[in-house]
Amino acid sequence: MFEALSEKFDGIFARLRSRGRLSDAMIAEALGEVRDALIEADVNFGVARAIVARVAEKCREAELSKSLSPAQQVVKAVNEELVQVLGGETLRIRYAATPPTVVLLAGLQGSGKTTAAAKLARWFKQQGRNPLLVGADLQRPAAVEQLRVLASEVGVGVFSEPHDPVATAENGVREARRLGRDVLVVDTAGRLTVDAALMDEISRMASVLNPAYTFLVVDAMTGQDAVTTAEAFHAAVRLDGVILTKLDGDARGGAALSVKEVVGCPIAFASTGERIADFDAFHPDRMAGRILGMGDILSLVEAAEREIDRDVAESTVAKLRRGHFDLDDFLQQMQQIKKMGPLSGIIGLLPGVPKELKDAKVDEGDLARVEAIIRSMTPAERRNPAIIDGSRRLRIASGSGNAPGDVSNLLKQFKEAQQMMQKQLGVVGKPPARGPKAKKRKGGRVTPRGSSGVQKPSAGGPGQLDDPGTVGNLGDAQSLGELTRLGKAGKLPVAWPKRGW
Repeated sequence: MFEALSEKFDGIFARLRSRGRLSDAMIAEALGEVRDALIEADVNFGVARAIVARVAEKCREAELSKSLSPAQQVVKAVNEELVQVLGGETLRIRYAATPPTVVLLAGLQGSGKTTAAAKLARWFKQQGRNPLLVGADLQRPAAVEQLRVLASEVGVGVFSEPHDPVATAENGVREARRLGRDVLVVDTAGRLTVDAALMDEISRMASVLNPAYTFLVVDAMTGQDAVTTAEAFHAAVRLDGVILTKLDGDARGGAALSVKEVVGCPIAFASTGERIADFDAFHPDRMAGRILGMGDILSLVEAAEREIDRDVAESTVAKLRRGHFDLDDFLQQMQQIKKMGPLSGIIGLLPGVPKELKDAKVDEGDLARVEAIIRSMTPAERRNPAIIDGSRRLRIASGSGNAPGDVSNLLKQFKEAQQMMQKQLGVVGKPPARGPKAKKRKGGRVTPRGSSGVQKPSAGGPGQLDDPGTVGNLGDAQSLGELTRLGKAGKLPVAWPKRGW
């Protein structure tokens, strides 16, 4: 959402850094560009002017600091001001001493209020709470049914009655107490525009419920209209915060930068996608860092901790240290990363990523093609890609709907990635683990002590059962006993030495 604003800021700060010393005139010129960039981003004019005035004051006060260059002082001042404009600190939810903690949602129709209710219930569940949803939107057809469908994904119950919405909300509190639910999220009716009937209904509901929090759900794509809506609702009911939806859209982001300054209540939560999981508490400092191109590594780490299976990650690292990372592990890791959301969003959270890479279009279909290729391989091929020859490559390509060249490219890229990851963990170049002491036999051959001279095949690995250069294609034979059975039946390839069977 803030790409255009970030691009403007990048240009302004790049010019400042290219100059060793900054005069007052240069700083004034830069701040004028900052103000213009904010206005172009659809930030309220009064808010943009106030931001620039406070930044200018901080720059004058920063003249005493010798640890930063003048350009760094300007960036620091802009960053601090953006954090304050976006809310200052992340809202900390305080739970009621006597459950349930009631959360009332308000907003216009089409703002994503019902979806936000389910996402908020999921968020509370992640915090160790036991929420209940109340469907009090009795105006819009199928609104309660939509809430039930979304709630089933989250694993949360829904209470609703087909009568008066205020009475439904009040009975929802009683139901939460009866069921032992400690959080109650109430979804209310919306309107196409702010009207008296809507405000009267939400006011009566607030007086009956006495909610711990009243959140206004605002569509971030509506720009300054979102601020106008927030002002109207704030006049009718006391708002404790704003939930911004569609923050992943291509709007200019002025609503997010204006609502706190104009209305006085912070942004509490933000929805950044269509998935139920694309929802989290709003962090002003992290958002300011994203706008200024500093990335958001904390959000990336939290997403990884939330979505990636810790046991799977530790198992993968252990295999890498032993040098046993194969295509099965690669596929498993790819599926773990997919849980974190679109790759373009993950790249945007990384600090220091070039603009060209951030703007690059990431084709999520490529991941599906890679997955199809790997799933078209046999278990032995996934464990040891070295056994994949021309005929196997053709079979894999046909099974996955790709060209043989695509299979070759994947194998090449996997080998390079495998070597890189092993090098990072310091396992490349290590000598192989020593086995039992070897002893010489007649003819000068060296065999492991205790061996009969016949090497027991095992699944995967060059020179073993599935190596076509040694034994040919033996299908699914995975053990010495199976190999013996094939030999006695006369089904071994001609290239296999028959002696000893």
